[in-house]
Amino acid sequence: MKNKKLQILLPLLFAFAVIVGIFLGYRLHSNMPIAGNMFRNVSRGSLSEVLDLIRARYVDNVSVDSLGNTAIEEMLTKLDPHSIYIPAEDLRGVNEDLAGRFEGIGVEFNIFKDTVHVLTVLKGGPSDQAGLSPGDRIITVGDSVVAGNNITSDRIRGLLRGPRGTKVSVNILRGARKMPFTITRGFIPLYSLDAAYMLNNTTGYIRLNKFAESTYEEFMASLEKLQKEGMKELVLDLRDNGGGIMDEAVEIADEFLPGDKLIVYTEGKHSPRREYKGRRPGLFEEGKLVLLMNEGSASASEVLAGALQDWDRATIVGRRSFGKGLVQEQYGLKDGAALRLTVARYYTPLGRSIQKPYEDGIDKYHDEILERYQHGAFVNADSNVYANGKAFKTAAGKSVYGGGGISPDVFVAFDTLNIDTTVSLFYRKNSIGNFAYWYYIANKTQFTKYATPVQFNKEYEVSDDAINQLIDFARKDSLVIPNLNEKETVMLKKRFKSMLARQQWRNEGYYVVNNEGDPAIRKAEAILGNNK
Repeated sequence: MKNKKLQILLPLLFAFAVIVGIFLGYRLHSNMPIAGNMFRNVSRGSLSEVLDLIRARYVDNVSVDSLGNTAIEEMLTKLDPHSIYIPAEDLRGVNEDLAGRFEGIGVEFNIFKDTVHVLTVLKGGPSDQAGLSPGDRIITVGDSVVAGNNITSDRIRGLLRGPRGTKVSVNILRGARKMPFTITRGFIPLYSLDAAYMLNNTTGYIRLNKFAESTYEEFMASLEKLQKEGMKELVLDLRDNGGGIMDEAVEIADEFLPGDKLIVYTEGKHSPRREYKGRRPGLFEEGKLVLLMNEGSASASEVLAGALQDWDRATIVGRRSFGKGLVQEQYGLKDGAALRLTVARYYTPLGRSIQKPYEDGIDKYHDEILERYQHGAFVNADSNVYANGKAFKTAAGKSVYGGGGISPDVFVAFDTLNIDTTVSLFYRKNSIGNFAYWYYIANKTQFTKYATPVQFNKEYEVSDDAINQLIDFARKDSLVIPNLNEKETVMLKKRFKSMLARQQWRNEGYYVVNNEGDPAIRKAEAILGNNK
């Protein structure tokens, strides 16, 4: 009975401690989610006594830290879906993703049959400078043997990553030759920008996967490059971009909007209204602009899309966005963990809050995307207008709505071919990606003659023999693959070609190939008046 009482009291006691800490702590800059310890001056109270009693007197061994984490997480579920507790062991990775970089050697790897294979090497990075190449097999890292002993990806990352400027020794196999390397670790970028290239003579394309500290800088470098190549109009792809740092989205919006126009404002019970406006002449204030979104576009992506839609600056193409209109601040806790707490809502220039409802619980909130799919919202244009929220009018007379994401100006249905049941079998064990690596290494001279992914996409054709080898590879990996029809073969060739391009040019190569024939991009080009 006493144990049950403790279980009931723990969430309440943790709630009290966290709330006290929040009010005694300091606040961050509203969109830079890194903070220090908030609990240095909090006096010892009942919560600590309870945990000490459990630690000292409880009948069985128990992880007090785990109990505390569970209590905090349960408490936060009573607030909103985006207030979260980040355990200390996860915080470094979260902060690295927001910072847009980490410290390491600059390789992508995979483990095949207990052997670590280098898939790609970051151009100009520490491993590239040391001489590593795709296809190398890592045998040892320092004094640790990493081949043939059930090595895990997490352990490899732990061995290869480390402070910038420190050195790590590796032994690799290149063919049958064993070779030693000493690599000086450095900053490794986690790029926000997947691709930037010309779709045709006048139309540029930029795809962003998140909004991190480096996003605006990456965006501007690519925008300037495309303008030098003759870009007059732009397709900005934010599909499946889950957001990040709002300030980065504001800076990018400023490049499209003239004058000191309002871009977004935030407001909460304890956060007075704060407005974000344009501050300087933008680099692309007049060219035609199409912005691509879907149900995976959220938060900072919706800030950018909402501003451009409210000011009639861009045509939004795709499907209704996720609907996250809450602003979080991150606060450091004494044990090295962090609390990311919702402190305000954001509003588009017309005053729209696009946060979708969450009063029915977090599970229902996260299942809402699945419900959209089941109710036909992915293929039915009428389902993509969230008209339950308040209606607003833009200066051009267009109706826009709050309350459930950004509704597109032009709807594009979900491409059901992408979930073809036969082709999807190849994704179960990453058969396409794994075979693409082996095929690329075995036929590398075929690919190095292509200077750019655009040239590769135009000139390279996947052979029937390569597809037959891929099918055999998948079958040997215990997948039951039926005979493919013509449509399935075409689709599989495209997927395989995109993964080959990724081997040589990373994400940009993948998207150059994968975007070929993409319905949303075709629609964007038609809107821009140069569908070629």
